[in-house]
Amino acid sequence: MALRNGKRSRSGQGFELAMMSPALILLAVISLIPFFSIIWMSFNDVSLMGGLSFDFSGLENWQRLFTDPDIRSSWITSLIYFVATVGLEMILGTLIALLVHSLVRGGNLVLSLLLIPMFIAPVIVGLLGRFMLDPSHGLYAWLLQTIGLFNGNILGNVGSAMVAVVLMDVWEWTPLVALIVLAGLASVPGDIIEAAEMDGARYPQLLIHIILPSISGILLVALLIRAMDAIRFFAIIFITTQGGPADSTKIIPIRLYDIAFRFFDLGYAAAVGISMLVFSILVAIAFVRLFKRQETTS
Repeated sequence: MALRNGKRSRSGQGFELAMMSPALILLAVISLIPFFSIIWMSFNDVSLMGGLSFDFSGLENWQRLFTDPDIRSSWITSLIYFVATVGLEMILGTLIALLVHSLVRGGNLVLSLLLIPMFIAPVIVGLLGRFMLDPSHGLYAWLLQTIGLFNGNILGNVGSAMVAVVLMDVWEWTPLVALIVLAGLASVPGDIIEAAEMDGARYPQLLIHIILPSISGILLVALLIRAMDAIRFFAIIFITTQGGPADSTKIIPIRLYDIAFRFFDLGYAAAVGISMLVFSILVAIAFVRLFKRQETTS
């Protein structure tokens, strides 16, 4: 009987596989062909003059990738941007989630208002930021000039431009971190907290020894989501500064855009794009190992 059920199960799986195979084949074709095409492009000089043509150049693009000072500068800028945005979003998002979770009334209303920036398209956020920071009629520029904190073109200054685009990203995506952390706070064991409070523990002690260890897994999830997004970030910087001034905000996706669509150096752009993919995979592997270590210790 068990053998008969096993045959029926295998035949059922075979039927499901047969029904899904056209979609799987189509998905493989539309994903694998571009992937291998980009790998092949990275070993060629690609020209669009008179039609698409490939001139095999071997490892020239890859050698150039590892010796190009502009690429190195963009990776450093990306790292600064990555640490600043993801770090601020994790800290502020966690604090906001703790505050909203502690509200006795109106928590849902406050959360709904906090989530509004997350639903605005990054292009709109960039246009809004450029308008508000305009030195002639922008509200934020006027406020900073009035209080004497900054007098000049915020997006046209090397130091302030990076701060501005980082804060735009933080404003938009901190609510996402807060939402994820708030979901994790719902799983914190209330009886343990009550017992600790009865023993005289204060809130900082509860936070360090009970709450944060209980939501460490969900914090890693939030960190992974924002890290993956920050690596490929493009829209706000492209709309506001386009990588300037003096390449101070030219993170690696903006550099890749310039190489591919301003200079039409497609072979080299393919090599840069693959390096971004490898970096993303390495970051994902690091997070998976952290997840496994966290599961083992818990």
